[in-house]
Amino acid sequence: MDILTTKDLKKIYRTPSGEVRALDGVSISVEEGAFVSVTGSSGSGKTTLLNMLGGLDSPTEGSVIVRGEDISKLKNDELTVFRRRNIGFVFQDYNLVPVLNVYENIMLPLRLDGREADDAFIERIIDTLKLCDKLDSMPYMLSGGLKQRAAIARALSAKPAVILADEPTGNLDSVTGMEVVGLMKSSAELFHQTIVVVTHNEEIAQMTDYIIRIEDGKVRG
Repeated sequence: MDILTTKDLKKIYRTPSGEVRALDGVSISVEEGAFVSVTGSSGSGKTTLLNMLGGLDSPTEGSVIVRGEDISKLKNDELTVFRRRNIGFVFQDYNLVPVLNVYENIMLPLRLDGREADDAFIERIIDTLKLCDKLDSMPYMLSGGLKQRAAIARALSAKPAVILADEPTGNLDSVTGMEVVGLMKSSAELFHQTIVVVTHNEEIAQMTDYIIRIEDGKVRG
């Protein structure tokens, strides 16, 4: 079952020197529970695609369908609520709230949405990501790898339809980066979670279930 699809997705920027087609007719499908990578050279359109999938930007043409909902047609308020409940984000720079400890950061999506936590599920995430002894720590006390683990746990906590990760190993050394991706892969398998990760690292891409290659705003291969 496809949990995420795009249909003829286009993002066109109009500049004084002409049109820039950041995305030019991208149609993809991602199955529920898949661990997928999006690769491409700098400027290929992969981050633009991720922003469209997450509802952080709107397409010029085409549609983005998440869990059966065409998010490109939602009003701003509706999109904010849908995104909070259905899409988790993992960013290159972690984006942890500095005044909250690790546990509070993990619980933040649920508290913003006024939902009760599934305590057993949260405990399992924390155990899987090896954060048990870091829950009271503030972000500034953590290594980059631990910050990214906390960010992954936060993304998982609300059981979103899709987790979108934008270069999640970009600020990590190669060994830590591979460990983090391994944990993401394990999380996808354990929790049947759909994860789409943008990366320029071919070694990381090869760890995913399948690869979507973007060049010049189009899907290649």
